[in-house]
Amino acid sequence: MDKVIIEGLSCFGRHGVLPEENKLGQNFIVSCQLYYDFTRAAETDDIENAVNYAEVAEFITEYVRDNVFKLIETLASRLACELLKRYGISKVEIRIDKPSAPIDLPFGTVAVSLCRRWSKAYIGLGSNMGDKKMYLDMAVNELKADDNIRLLKVADYIETEPYGYEAQDRFLNSAAEIETLYSPHELLNRLRAIEQLARRERKIHWGPRTLDLDILMYEDSIINDEELTIPHIDMANREFVLKPLCSIAPYAIDPVTGMSVKEMYERLKERSNN
Repeated sequence: MDKVIIEGLSCFGRHGVLPEENKLGQNFIVSCQLYYDFTRAAETDDIENAVNYAEVAEFITEYVRDNVFKLIETLASRLACELLKRYGISKVEIRIDKPSAPIDLPFGTVAVSLCRRWSKAYIGLGSNMGDKKMYLDMAVNELKADDNIRLLKVADYIETEPYGYEAQDRFLNSAAEIETLYSPHELLNRLRAIEQLARRERKIHWGPRTLDLDILMYEDSIINDEELTIPHIDMANREFVLKPLCSIAPYAIDPVTGMSVKEMYERLKERSNN
């Protein structure tokens, strides 16, 4: 992928664990690589279609100067996220050197480096209590308002029969395609916080709920721990998941089976018709 590189930008800041570091400050050296497709910028020869590296360098200098953190790890992580949000880039790699670190030994520099990017994920939405549409609308608006999330697509709402525990009302379901700066577990926590805005209660497994938000897929991640399973468990057998998801992302690939959402949905329909 195309990238803009800024090397060895000298910035003054007050980052450090020691009180005198926060008071007196010192120089930090920032280098970064900003990834984006600059085909249009090259074709038009127009700065409006490019990432303005002078503007980026000024922002980095001001951010390092105007914020105070104990750890340069925190500085690098927060700075990376701000760059991703501001400049329309898909990925950023950052290195921050602290050449005057308080080490009582001969050394050249101390540095941290990291990579952050927007990650593609798919979210399942459902409700079968109260004003179902209102709850789904609220969830969509919360996703849209979160600056760590880019809401790309939302499937039309569909009514579906309950799955598993059948003694309950019909569901209203949808799916959303997003890009996010959250890790999978951070995204899970954010979705749970949105569920709590709808006063979601977990009393019966597969039971009625005001709002249900699930991570269906997150990039090509395969996760199975006490808190989270990705891809979503039993997704291939759930029409209320596959039908809305297929309408917005038919060629998204399940990293476990290697099948597309469209293939899984077509197979499910074939089994249902037999």
